[in-house]
Amino acid sequence: MADTQQVDAKAERTVAKLARRIGAFSKAHGGAEGQVAHIGERGARIVLVGEDGGWGDLVAPSFEIAEKAVEKSGITVHEAFDGEFAAKVTTGAYEWKRMAGMQIGG
Repeated sequence: MADTQQVDAKAERTVAKLARRIGAFSKAHGGAEGQVAHIGERGARIVLVGEDGGWGDLVAPSFEIAEKAVEKSGITVHEAFDGEFAAKVTTGAYEWKRMAGMQIGG
């Protein structure tokens, strides 16, 4: 039973750390919304979009931990990254150049 408690304590620390980072992103961008997606064995990706159009992401070791972190942070969570939610993302010259470079092998 001690092993289970140790794992749970580690998971709770991870949840708290992720929630703090989500909260900091939200504060820096005038609020935020997010979406959680499975990324296979690596865990889950938390995509964040700020009210100002800024965006970022975090990786959690499991989908369950990611869900707990976004819940603890208090942000709005979307089922999918599409429609009005995706339209809130602002991309700049860097992103467009990077995407173009990928198309031409750069």
